[in-house]
Amino acid sequence: MPAPQASTALKRFTVLDLTRVRSGPTCVRQLADWGANVVKIEMPAHLEEADPMGGPRDGADFMNLHRNKRSLTLNLKSPEGVALFRRLVAKADVVVENFRPDVKDRLGIAYADLKKINPRIVYGSISGFGQDGPYAKRPGFDQIAQGMGGLMSVTGLPGQGPVRAGIPLADLTAGLFCAMGILTALLEREVSGEGQWVQTSLLQAQSFMLDFQAARYLVKGEVAKQAGNNHPTSIPTGVFRTKDGYLNLATTGQAIWERCARALGAEELIARPEYAKMALRSQNRDKLNEELQAIFLQATTAEWVEKLNAAGVPSGPIYAIDQMFADPQVKHLGVARPVEGADYSLMGQPFAMSRTPSRIASPPPARGAQNDEILAEFGLKDDEIAALRAAGTI
Repeated sequence: MPAPQASTALKRFTVLDLTRVRSGPTCVRQLADWGANVVKIEMPAHLEEADPMGGPRDGADFMNLHRNKRSLTLNLKSPEGVALFRRLVAKADVVVENFRPDVKDRLGIAYADLKKINPRIVYGSISGFGQDGPYAKRPGFDQIAQGMGGLMSVTGLPGQGPVRAGIPLADLTAGLFCAMGILTALLEREVSGEGQWVQTSLLQAQSFMLDFQAARYLVKGEVAKQAGNNHPTSIPTGVFRTKDGYLNLATTGQAIWERCARALGAEELIARPEYAKMALRSQNRDKLNEELQAIFLQATTAEWVEKLNAAGVPSGPIYAIDQMFADPQVKHLGVARPVEGADYSLMGQPFAMSRTPSRIASPPPARGAQNDEILAEFGLKDDEIAALRAAGTI
């Protein structure tokens, strides 16, 4: 039977997915959700570790990362398994892996090996620290990259000590950047006719995500420190307690600051010399925040959010995850999408396409569930498949 199609946008591309844990599967999920024919290559069950990396197959994490794929079991530690993989590569468009850099060389499936078989292959690699260099052989982990990439030094309250982000930011962004690189390489291939090796790492991705904080250092030599909920340049911006909870406030520029003061019924603050300009508000940030805090305690979060947004001042509640999913705008945007053929929902793609939308066409596959159909699509005969199964290769 044909694979369920999540979208028509990338349906012409076949992807061989060697990834595991999070960063690599995040990359491949982007391709699968937009309709690529993704073959998830896994070790046969009898060779799998007792406690596999990436969590149990019926866990929420696995389901979130491996929807819209089909599964092929293949023992890449055997010569027969590598030979079969090379046959698949000859007809594929993309290979994605996030092994330690030396593993693919030992297996004989590195980019240099595979481009001899298929010069058009686009090969995506994600590592902890890069494919070469002094740290290349170190094991990679999201929190290590958050620390070495500078994020933990600017996250948290002043003087609190390093704090990691509440999500695996390095893993996720490395996966997204790799997917972007693969799509860029596929576009370039339409001109040159050749594939290429796309490389990123957790350290590169996390460092890139410092963005303006990194630019402030590179351009002016400024080393940012922890600022808690205070924005470094837009003042007042931060978290304020209300009568029944908390809200986020963001003011950028003089006009929004003045609209904010009027909406709060504190127009007199506009004329105060110490708050007259942004540089002065920065110097007197703590005093201004104290005055605003006293005002915010006089009404509920919902009341302030309505009043401030009506005045054109960015503000919003601070949700727990369940509250986020209950928000009417989140529901309207379809952030959570039903999984066809299952009784649960997962996060949908965060961007929309007007002609070729994405859907979650199938839940994660059972291990090796599509062995026969996938191998037949790649040209193997029934007797070849039977021999591979008897030998324990698949």
